[in-house]
Amino acid sequence: MSKAILVTGADGYLGMRVTRKLLASDDAPLMLWVRSADENEFRAKVSIMKDALATPDSRVSFYTGDLSADNCFSSVQGRDVARIIHCAAVTRFNVDAQTAQSVNIDGTRRLLELAAQCPDLECLCYVSSIYASGMQQGTIEEEPIGEEAGFANHYERSKWAAERALIDSGGAIPWSIVRVATVLADDESGHATQQNAVHNTLKLLFYGLMSVVPGLSSTPLYLITGDFATEALVAAVSRGDRQKIYHACYSKDECLTLGEFVDLTHETFERDASFQRRRVLKPLYTDLDAFNLLSDASTGFGDGIMKQALSSVSPFARQLYIEKEVANEQVRHLLGDAYSAPDAAKFVRKTCEFLVASKWGRAPEVAVN
Repeated sequence: MSKAILVTGADGYLGMRVTRKLLASDDAPLMLWVRSADENEFRAKVSIMKDALATPDSRVSFYTGDLSADNCFSSVQGRDVARIIHCAAVTRFNVDAQTAQSVNIDGTRRLLELAAQCPDLECLCYVSSIYASGMQQGTIEEEPIGEEAGFANHYERSKWAAERALIDSGGAIPWSIVRVATVLADDESGHATQQNAVHNTLKLLFYGLMSVVPGLSSTPLYLITGDFATEALVAAVSRGDRQKIYHACYSKDECLTLGEFVDLTHETFERDASFQRRRVLKPLYTDLDAFNLLSDASTGFGDGIMKQALSSVSPFARQLYIEKEVANEQVRHLLGDAYSAPDAAKFVRKTCEFLVASKWGRAPEVAVN
Protein backbone atom coordinates (compact mmCIF):
# COMPACT_ATOMS: atom_id res chain seq x y z
CA MET A 1 0.00 0.00 0.00
CA SER A 2 1.24 3.50 -0.86
CA LYS A 3 2.00 5.90 1.95
CA ALA A 4 -0.59 8.42 3.01
CA ILE A 5 -1.47 12.02 2.29
CA LEU A 6 -1.88 14.06 5.46
CA VAL A 7 -4.51 16.81 5.16
CA THR A 8 -4.56 19.30 8.03
CA GLY A 9 -7.71 21.30 8.64
CA ALA A 10 -9.55 18.54 6.81
CA ASP A 11 -12.93 19.62 8.17
CA GLY A 12 -12.58 23.20 6.92
CA TYR A 13 -13.94 24.59 3.67
CA LEU A 14 -10.88 23.93 1.49
CA GLY A 15 -9.76 20.95 3.57
CA MET A 16 -13.01 19.10 2.96
CA ARG A 17 -13.05 19.95 -0.73
CA VAL A 18 -9.45 18.82 -1.14
CA THR A 19 -10.22 15.60 0.71
CA ARG A 20 -13.16 14.81 -1.58
CA LYS A 21 -11.04 15.53 -4.65
CA LEU A 22 -8.20 13.31 -3.43
CA LEU A 23 -10.60 10.47 -2.66
CA ALA A 24 -11.86 10.68 -6.24
CA SER A 25 -8.53 11.16 -8.01
CA ASP A 26 -5.80 9.52 -5.89
CA ASP A 27 -5.36 5.99 -4.57
CA ALA A 28 -3.29 6.95 -1.53
CA PRO A 29 -4.74 6.57 1.98
CA LEU A 30 -5.72 9.83 3.64
CA MET A 31 -4.80 10.93 7.15
CA LEU A 32 -7.29 13.64 8.08
CA TRP A 33 -6.18 15.99 10.87
CA VAL A 34 -8.68 18.29 12.58
CA ARG A 35 -8.55 20.69 15.47
CA SER A 36 -10.49 19.75 18.60
CA ALA A 37 -10.46 20.83 22.21
CA ASP A 38 -11.24 17.40 23.62
CA GLU A 39 -12.20 13.82 22.74
CA ASN A 40 -15.91 14.59 22.55
CA GLU A 41 -15.41 17.35 20.00
CA PHE A 42 -13.07 15.12 18.01
CA ARG A 43 -15.59 12.28 17.89
CA ALA A 44 -18.33 14.68 16.82
CA LYS A 45 -16.19 16.05 14.00
CA VAL A 46 -15.21 12.56 12.83
CA SER A 47 -18.87 11.53 12.74
CA ILE A 48 -19.80 14.57 10.66
CA MET A 49 -16.91 14.03 8.26
CA LYS A 50 -17.67 10.35 7.76
CA ASP A 51 -21.25 11.21 6.85
CA ALA A 52 -20.14 13.98 4.52
CA LEU A 53 -17.46 11.93 2.78
CA ALA A 54 -19.44 8.68 2.62
CA THR A 55 -16.24 6.70 2.23
CA PRO A 56 -15.14 3.33 3.70
CA ASP A 57 -13.18 3.54 6.94
CA SER A 58 -10.32 1.63 5.33
CA ARG A 59 -9.54 4.58 3.07
CA VAL A 60 -9.22 7.29 5.72
CA SER A 61 -7.97 7.71 9.27
CA PHE A 62 -8.54 10.63 11.63
CA TYR A 63 -6.19 12.59 13.89
CA THR A 64 -6.52 15.62 16.10
CA GLY A 65 -4.58 18.32 17.86
CA ASP A 66 -4.29 22.07 18.29
CA LEU A 67 -1.82 24.05 16.17
CA SER A 68 -1.10 26.33 19.11
CA ALA A 69 0.13 23.37 21.21
CA ASP A 70 3.65 21.95 21.03
CA ASN A 71 2.38 18.38 20.67
CA CYS A 72 -0.26 19.11 18.02
CA PHE A 73 0.98 16.37 15.66
CA SER A 74 2.06 13.83 18.27
CA SER A 75 -0.56 11.30 17.08
CA VAL A 76 0.81 11.30 13.51
CA GLN A 77 3.60 8.89 12.61
CA GLY A 78 5.95 10.51 10.11
CA ARG A 79 6.98 7.18 8.62
CA ASP A 80 3.45 6.74 7.28
CA VAL A 81 3.33 10.09 5.43
CA ALA A 82 4.36 10.72 1.82
CA ARG A 83 2.57 14.00 1.11
CA ILE A 84 1.16 16.80 3.25
CA ILE A 85 -1.29 19.55 2.40
CA HIS A 86 -1.53 22.13 5.16
CA CYS A 87 -5.00 23.71 5.07
CA ALA A 88 -5.34 24.33 8.81
CA ALA A 89 -5.20 28.03 9.73
CA VAL A 90 -7.17 30.94 11.09
CA THR A 91 -8.24 32.73 7.90
CA ARG A 92 -10.07 35.79 9.26
CA PHE A 93 -8.64 39.15 8.21
CA ASN A 94 -9.52 40.42 11.70
CA VAL A 95 -7.55 37.74 13.55
CA ASP A 96 -5.60 39.11 16.51
CA ALA A 97 -1.80 39.12 16.57
CA GLN A 98 -1.41 36.44 19.25
CA THR A 99 -3.70 33.94 17.51
CA ALA A 100 -2.11 34.61 14.14
CA GLN A 101 1.30 33.93 15.66
CA SER A 102 0.43 30.81 17.64
CA VAL A 103 -1.75 29.12 15.00
CA ASN A 104 -0.63 30.30 11.57
CA ILE A 105 3.08 30.84 12.17
CA ASP A 106 4.07 28.60 15.08
CA GLY A 107 1.64 25.91 13.89
CA THR A 108 3.37 25.83 10.50
CA ARG A 109 6.75 25.53 12.20
CA ARG A 110 5.42 22.57 14.18
CA LEU A 111 4.29 20.98 10.93
CA LEU A 112 7.81 21.47 9.55
CA GLU A 113 9.12 19.57 12.55
CA LEU A 114 6.79 16.70 11.66
CA ALA A 115 7.85 16.91 8.00
CA ALA A 116 11.47 16.49 9.05
CA GLN A 117 10.46 13.15 10.62
CA CYS A 118 8.92 11.83 7.38
CA PRO A 119 11.67 9.81 5.65
CA ASP A 120 9.68 9.37 2.44
CA LEU A 121 8.17 12.84 2.20
CA GLU A 122 7.51 13.84 -1.41
CA CYS A 123 5.81 17.19 -0.89
CA LEU A 124 4.54 19.58 1.76
CA CYS A 125 2.01 21.85 0.10
CA TYR A 126 1.28 24.98 2.12
CA VAL A 127 -2.02 26.79 1.58
CA SER A 128 -1.21 30.49 1.63
CA SER A 129 -2.96 33.63 0.40
CA ILE A 130 -2.25 36.10 -2.39
CA TYR A 131 -2.42 38.67 0.41
CA ALA A 132 0.77 37.27 1.90
CA SER A 133 2.08 39.95 -0.49
CA GLY A 134 0.80 42.52 2.01
CA MET A 135 0.66 46.09 0.76
CA GLN A 136 2.99 45.46 -2.16
CA GLN A 137 1.74 47.09 -5.34
CA GLY A 138 2.28 46.25 -8.99
CA THR A 139 3.02 42.76 -10.26
CA ILE A 140 3.00 40.00 -7.64
CA GLU A 141 5.12 37.20 -9.06
CA GLU A 142 4.88 33.51 -8.16
CA GLU A 143 8.02 33.73 -6.10
CA PRO A 144 9.11 34.68 -2.56
CA ILE A 145 8.14 38.20 -1.48
CA GLY A 146 9.69 40.67 0.92
CA GLU A 147 8.00 42.37 3.86
CA GLU A 148 9.12 45.92 3.06
CA ALA A 149 5.67 47.12 1.97
CA GLY A 150 4.09 46.07 5.27
CA PHE A 151 0.74 44.40 5.86
CA ALA A 152 -2.87 45.49 6.23
CA ASN A 153 -3.56 43.06 9.08
CA HIS A 154 -2.12 40.25 11.20
CA TYR A 155 -3.54 37.56 8.92
CA GLU A 156 -1.47 38.76 5.96
CA ARG A 157 1.65 39.03 8.07
CA SER A 158 1.17 35.53 9.47
CA LYS A 159 0.80 34.01 6.01
CA TRP A 160 3.96 35.74 4.84
CA ALA A 161 5.88 34.57 7.92
CA ALA A 162 4.68 30.99 7.50
CA GLU A 163 5.84 31.06 3.88
CA ARG A 164 9.24 32.27 5.02
CA ALA A 165 9.49 29.36 7.46
CA LEU A 166 9.11 26.94 4.55
CA ILE A 167 11.43 28.86 2.24
CA ASP A 168 14.11 29.21 4.90
CA SER A 169 14.07 25.44 5.42
CA GLY A 170 16.03 25.29 2.16
CA GLY A 171 16.15 22.01 0.31
CA ALA A 172 15.60 19.92 3.45
CA ILE A 173 11.80 19.99 2.98
CA PRO A 174 10.24 19.43 -0.48
CA TRP A 175 7.73 22.26 -0.15
CA SER A 176 5.38 24.01 -2.51
CA ILE A 177 3.21 27.04 -1.76
CA VAL A 178 -0.21 27.79 -3.22
CA ARG A 179 -1.38 31.36 -2.67
CA VAL A 180 -5.16 31.25 -2.87
CA ALA A 181 -7.27 34.26 -3.89
CA THR A 182 -10.60 35.10 -2.23
CA VAL A 183 -13.22 32.39 -2.74
CA LEU A 184 -16.53 34.00 -3.65
CA ALA A 185 -18.58 30.86 -4.37
CA ASP A 186 -18.20 27.11 -4.64
CA ASP A 187 -18.50 27.09 -8.42
CA GLU A 188 -19.70 29.14 -11.38
CA SER A 189 -23.34 28.64 -10.32
CA GLY A 190 -22.80 31.16 -7.50
CA HIS A 191 -23.70 28.69 -4.73
CA ALA A 192 -21.73 29.83 -1.68
CA THR A 193 -21.43 27.52 1.32
CA GLN A 194 -18.68 29.58 2.97
CA GLN A 195 -18.89 33.30 3.66
CA ASN A 196 -16.12 35.77 4.30
CA ALA A 197 -15.49 39.53 4.37
CA VAL A 198 -16.76 39.97 0.80
CA HIS A 199 -20.11 38.37 1.64
CA ASN A 200 -20.39 40.48 4.79
CA THR A 201 -19.81 43.59 2.72
CA LEU A 202 -22.48 42.54 0.23
CA LYS A 203 -24.90 41.99 3.12
CA LEU A 204 -24.31 45.54 4.36
CA LEU A 205 -24.85 46.94 0.88
CA PHE A 206 -28.03 44.94 0.32
CA TYR A 207 -29.62 46.06 3.59
CA GLY A 208 -28.64 49.69 3.01
CA LEU A 209 -26.30 49.76 6.01
CA MET A 210 -23.23 50.88 4.10
CA SER A 211 -23.53 54.13 2.17
CA VAL A 212 -19.79 54.34 1.45
CA VAL A 213 -17.18 51.79 0.40
CA PRO A 214 -13.44 52.01 0.94
CA GLY A 215 -11.10 51.84 -2.03
CA LEU A 216 -10.51 53.04 -5.57
CA SER A 217 -12.89 52.05 -8.35
CA SER A 218 -9.90 50.89 -10.45
CA THR A 219 -8.64 48.35 -7.88
CA PRO A 220 -8.88 44.78 -9.24
CA LEU A 221 -10.74 42.21 -7.12
CA TYR A 222 -9.35 38.68 -7.27
CA LEU A 223 -12.39 36.47 -6.66
CA ILE A 224 -12.33 32.76 -7.52
CA THR A 225 -14.41 29.61 -7.17
CA GLY A 226 -13.80 26.96 -4.54
CA ASP A 227 -13.56 24.45 -7.39
CA PHE A 228 -10.63 26.34 -8.91
CA ALA A 229 -8.79 26.59 -5.58
CA THR A 230 -9.31 22.86 -5.03
CA GLU A 231 -8.01 21.94 -8.49
CA ALA A 232 -4.87 24.02 -7.94
CA LEU A 233 -4.17 22.59 -4.49
CA VAL A 234 -4.62 18.96 -5.51
CA ALA A 235 -2.52 19.48 -8.63
CA ALA A 236 0.26 21.08 -6.57
CA VAL A 237 0.42 18.28 -4.00
CA SER A 238 0.07 15.57 -6.66
CA ARG A 239 2.30 16.69 -9.53
CA GLY A 240 3.59 20.19 -8.82
CA ASP A 241 7.27 21.10 -8.75
CA ARG A 242 9.02 21.37 -5.42
CA GLN A 243 10.31 24.69 -4.07
CA LYS A 244 7.79 26.45 -6.31
CA ILE A 245 5.01 28.95 -5.65
CA TYR A 246 1.66 28.91 -7.45
CA HIS A 247 -1.10 31.51 -7.47
CA ALA A 248 -4.57 29.96 -7.36
CA CYS A 249 -5.91 33.13 -8.88
CA TYR A 250 -7.37 34.31 -12.17
CA SER A 251 -5.44 36.93 -14.10
CA LYS A 252 -6.23 40.62 -13.75
CA ASP A 253 -8.05 40.79 -17.09
CA GLU A 254 -10.27 37.89 -15.99
CA CYS A 255 -11.45 39.76 -12.87
CA LEU A 256 -13.64 42.77 -12.13
CA THR A 257 -12.45 46.05 -10.70
CA LEU A 258 -13.97 47.34 -7.47
CA GLY A 259 -16.01 49.84 -9.48
CA GLU A 260 -17.38 47.15 -11.80
CA PHE A 261 -18.14 44.95 -8.79
CA VAL A 262 -20.07 47.70 -6.96
CA ASP A 263 -22.04 48.63 -10.09
CA LEU A 264 -22.91 45.02 -10.88
CA THR A 265 -23.92 44.04 -7.35
CA HIS A 266 -26.13 47.12 -6.96
CA GLU A 267 -27.75 46.42 -10.34
CA THR A 268 -28.40 42.81 -9.30
CA PHE A 269 -29.83 43.79 -5.92
CA GLU A 270 -32.18 46.27 -7.61
CA ARG A 271 -34.08 43.32 -9.09
CA ASP A 272 -35.17 42.31 -5.59
CA ALA A 273 -38.48 43.79 -4.41
CA SER A 274 -37.37 44.33 -0.80
CA PHE A 275 -34.25 46.15 -1.98
CA GLN A 276 -36.39 48.36 -4.20
CA ARG A 277 -38.65 49.24 -1.24
CA ARG A 278 -35.67 50.34 0.81
CA ARG A 279 -34.64 52.70 -2.02
CA VAL A 280 -30.98 52.02 -1.34
CA LEU A 281 -28.62 54.33 -3.20
CA LYS A 282 -25.41 53.07 -4.78
CA PRO A 283 -22.59 53.60 -2.26
CA LEU A 284 -20.01 56.33 -2.69
CA TYR A 285 -16.26 55.78 -2.53
CA THR A 286 -14.48 57.21 0.47
CA ASP A 287 -10.90 57.69 1.54
CA LEU A 288 -9.40 55.37 4.10
CA ASP A 289 -9.43 57.88 6.97
CA ALA A 290 -13.17 58.48 6.58
CA PHE A 291 -13.88 54.76 6.41
CA ASN A 292 -11.83 54.17 9.53
CA LEU A 293 -13.94 56.78 11.34
CA LEU A 294 -17.08 54.86 10.36
CA SER A 295 -15.54 51.59 11.57
CA ASP A 296 -14.50 53.14 14.87
CA ALA A 297 -17.99 54.54 15.37
CA SER A 298 -19.50 51.09 14.82
CA THR A 299 -18.03 49.92 18.14
CA GLY A 300 -20.97 51.64 19.82
CA PHE A 301 -23.56 49.70 17.82
CA GLY A 302 -23.65 46.63 20.06
CA ASP A 303 -23.37 43.26 18.34
CA GLY A 304 -25.60 44.01 15.36
CA ILE A 305 -25.05 43.13 11.73
CA MET A 306 -23.26 46.40 10.93
CA LYS A 307 -20.68 46.03 13.67
CA GLN A 308 -20.07 42.38 12.81
CA ALA A 309 -19.68 43.01 9.11
CA LEU A 310 -17.52 46.12 9.45
CA SER A 311 -15.24 44.27 11.85
CA SER A 312 -14.36 41.83 9.07
CA VAL A 313 -14.20 44.43 6.27
CA SER A 314 -12.13 47.07 8.06
CA PRO A 315 -8.89 45.07 8.48
CA PHE A 316 -8.85 44.49 4.72
CA ALA A 317 -9.88 47.99 3.60
CA ARG A 318 -6.33 49.23 2.98
CA GLN A 319 -5.92 46.62 0.24
CA LEU A 320 -8.68 48.30 -1.76
CA TYR A 321 -6.54 51.40 -2.30
CA ILE A 322 -3.65 49.63 -4.03
CA GLU A 323 -3.47 47.89 -7.38
CA LYS A 324 -1.95 44.44 -7.66
CA GLU A 325 -1.44 42.46 -10.83
CA VAL A 326 -1.24 38.86 -9.63
CA ALA A 327 0.80 36.69 -11.99
CA ASN A 328 -0.45 33.15 -12.56
CA GLU A 329 1.70 31.67 -15.34
CA GLN A 330 2.94 28.81 -13.17
CA VAL A 331 -0.52 27.70 -12.06
CA ARG A 332 -1.71 27.93 -15.67
CA HIS A 333 1.12 25.61 -16.68
CA LEU A 334 0.39 23.27 -13.76
CA LEU A 335 -3.31 22.95 -14.60
CA GLY A 336 -2.94 22.96 -18.38
CA ASP A 337 -6.26 22.42 -20.12
CA ALA A 338 -7.98 22.29 -16.71
CA TYR A 339 -7.32 26.01 -16.19
CA SER A 340 -10.56 27.91 -16.62
CA ALA A 341 -11.88 31.26 -15.41
CA PRO A 342 -15.62 32.00 -15.39
CA ASP A 343 -17.13 35.08 -16.95
CA ALA A 344 -16.49 37.46 -14.04
CA ALA A 345 -19.68 39.50 -14.35
CA LYS A 346 -21.91 36.44 -14.67
CA PHE A 347 -20.14 34.76 -11.75
CA VAL A 348 -20.63 37.75 -9.42
CA ARG A 349 -24.24 38.24 -10.50
CA LYS A 350 -25.13 34.60 -9.82
CA THR A 351 -23.44 34.73 -6.42
CA CYS A 352 -25.41 37.85 -5.47
CA GLU A 353 -28.63 36.17 -6.61
CA PHE A 354 -27.85 33.14 -4.48
CA LEU A 355 -27.05 35.25 -1.41
CA VAL A 356 -30.30 37.15 -1.70
CA ALA A 357 -32.43 34.07 -2.41
CA SER A 358 -30.82 32.06 0.40
CA LYS A 359 -30.84 35.00 2.81
CA TRP A 360 -27.06 34.79 3.07
CA GLY A 361 -27.04 31.06 3.70
CA ARG A 362 -29.90 30.84 6.18
CA ALA A 363 -31.98 29.05 3.51
CA PRO A 364 -29.18 27.45 1.46
CA GLU A 365 -31.24 25.03 -0.67
CA VAL A 366 -31.87 27.55 -3.40
CA ALA A 367 -31.39 27.12 -7.13
CA VAL A 368 -30.27 30.14 -9.14
CA ASN A 369 -30.87 30.21 -12.90
